[in-house]
Amino acid sequence: MQMKRVFLIVLDSFGIGQMPDAAQYGDVNVNTLRSVSKSPFFRVPNLERLGLFQIEGVDRPTEGPGDQPKEPGVLQSVVARMAEASKGKDTTIGHWEIAGICSPKPLPTYPKGFPKEVLYEFSRRTKRGVLCNLPYSGTKVIADYGEEHIRTGSLIVYTSADSVFQIAAHEDVVPVEQLYEYCRIAREILQGEHGVGRVIARPFIGEKGNYTRTSRRHDFSILPPSVTMLDQLIVAGKTVIGVGKIKDIFAGKGITESVYTGGNEEGIARTLEYLDKDFEGLCFVNLVDYDMLYGHRRDVDGYAGALTAFDEKLPEILGKLRQDDILMLTADHGCDPAYTATTDHTREYTPFLMYGANVEPANLGTRKTFADIGATVLQYFGITPQFAGESMLTGESMLF
Repeated sequence: MQMKRVFLIVLDSFGIGQMPDAAQYGDVNVNTLRSVSKSPFFRVPNLERLGLFQIEGVDRPTEGPGDQPKEPGVLQSVVARMAEASKGKDTTIGHWEIAGICSPKPLPTYPKGFPKEVLYEFSRRTKRGVLCNLPYSGTKVIADYGEEHIRTGSLIVYTSADSVFQIAAHEDVVPVEQLYEYCRIAREILQGEHGVGRVIARPFIGEKGNYTRTSRRHDFSILPPSVTMLDQLIVAGKTVIGVGKIKDIFAGKGITESVYTGGNEEGIARTLEYLDKDFEGLCFVNLVDYDMLYGHRRDVDGYAGALTAFDEKLPEILGKLRQDDILMLTADHGCDPAYTATTDHTREYTPFLMYGANVEPANLGTRKTFADIGATVLQYFGITPQFAGESMLTGESMLF
């Protein structure tokens, strides 16, 4: 008997339309999928065959003005529109909810910068000053503060609309391992009332006028507050593999093996490698480029091209699935690249596509929580979820 495997791939920020409460988050008429589908670089025939445009509330893009959408093909997977029950629209809360944690209040954000008592303790323990302390673009902050940082040795601390404490430092001024240690100090300080979702190391290199961030970014997340599907899988003796920033998002909790990646291309390559390996359990993948490189930078064509690139690799991924494997595709929030009011994430529904030889295709409409994904994973392994979430496995082929 073959071992069961689930490959859960998060297309980071791939929202499919605003949620009813989007305006409460400052988002009006946002829809990541709709925006990128207007790009000439958007081609996703394989996602379409799986059922992307048959999800409730999703319209198939037309070829041109006046054209009518073609009739959908035969549904090949389980599809659903996922509503986020948690309060928030960031990476940490989105992934936590996928794994079973519903957050009743958003993680703290700092639109005016971090309070003096936090920065005082951080400076005392690192023995370095602090520059900036404002919400800022990651590329612009090093352009504006990089020279002063190099001259003084003070650390560039900044945030965003997300619940993050980011520390930028030039690698010639602060070695990367030392920067990571400063992040660990910040993580110890930022608990309780100031428990931000992530402390992020942002090393950069270069000279004045030509500073560039390096790939040695590292996230230090707050510990998940309750049990997740990852914890339950491990207790049941299953393997839990994290690809990309999954390990960081869960602060290493519930992960048995992990690999960091430099972007989507490497993330897909590592996933293909795990598809060739023997294990029983979950391979949990985050593909971050949609969010980091294109969503926040409001690059519609870049976002569309990245989705097209994933779609082109999808047949290879599907071709490596074994008889008892399941592939799940989803997202953690939106980040509409055509929305110019902000460069923040957008409060959107997310897609869910589930495919496998033993999966009976069905359209499950709109689900109440991302946690249904975690419940589905656990049911496939015969585990009862210890959190609120309902499985989306249907049909006699999925019974034990």
